[in-house]
Amino acid sequence: MLLSSDLWVSALIRRAEIGGAFATVVRKGDARAGTVIVKAYDTSNRQARLFTEAFGADGERLWIQPVQSEMESELDAYIQRQIGYDPDIWVVEIEDREGRHFITETVAKNA
Repeated sequence: MLLSSDLWVSALIRRAEIGGAFATVVRKGDARAGTVIVKAYDTSNRQARLFTEAFGADGERLWIQPVQSEMESELDAYIQRQIGYDPDIWVVEIEDREGRHFITETVAKNA
């Protein structure tokens, strides 16, 4: 059984805080089933990466990088487009010296 989105986001933020990073909810979505987008910002090299959830054939949560760009404006534009498609989306931003995303589920290889 999958966790509700609000509980999953709370756990992600807690893991980031325990790891010494700063994490915040930029946009709240549907508490039960809202899709989550994680923006991981590496403060040491000033680069960001996006991660969005998808579901594999087995129904398990899988995380992918939907945009391969070093330009933060392109990442933000992707987020805005997704919000236009689905107003129930959550957006979480994490700032970390190592650029960690703190996602514990499977993350696609290019991440």
